[in-house]
Amino acid sequence: MYIPKHFAETRVEVLHGLIRDCPFATLVANGPDGLIANHLPFELVGDALHGHVARGNELVRLDGAEVLAIFQGPDGYISPNWYPTKQETHREVPTWDYAVVHVHGRLKTIQDTAWLRSLLERLTDHHEATEPQPWRITDAPAEHIEKSLRAIVGIEIAIERIEGKFKLNQNHPERNRLGTIAGLRRRDGDGDAELAALMALQEAPKP
Repeated sequence: MYIPKHFAETRVEVLHGLIRDCPFATLVANGPDGLIANHLPFELVGDALHGHVARGNELVRLDGAEVLAIFQGPDGYISPNWYPTKQETHREVPTWDYAVVHVHGRLKTIQDTAWLRSLLERLTDHHEATEPQPWRITDAPAEHIEKSLRAIVGIEIAIERIEGKFKLNQNHPERNRLGTIAGLRRRDGDGDAELAALMALQEAPKP
């Protein structure tokens, strides 16, 4: 991934935070017939990603393969009209701001039923936490859960390398960044509030 130095995010806690906030990733691997991509939710456990796939998924046959997991944070179109400097010089153009994290590692497939059940319990407990009556695995008949577990395979990716690109107008004067935050909040489209909040957390550019 091309990462100009002012867009590079190297703080592990920030990279892990994006993974936890946006756990649905694109997992890319090189299969027998070329590149393949799957779209999967992951759980970050220490320095590894845990997930699961259907037993018929081609990833099941790629144990040990080198993979890339791409986590996409908030993103959005940025209008040059939001920049105070545009009103002065007109030397501004549109851009697209975004935050992404790339995780590199090797795929390990896991067939252990207890491991899979524990993963599914954690995932459902986490994602059901805001529901008025959270669904639990024990709400379903035991035989149905056992059948479902036999139909999936666990996957683990030990993180060998992690990199982040947070393109959030760090190459602009602070007043342009503040104008962009205000513009995003005013537009209030899908993901705009999240992008504005993430931009507000970034350090001001060096003078």
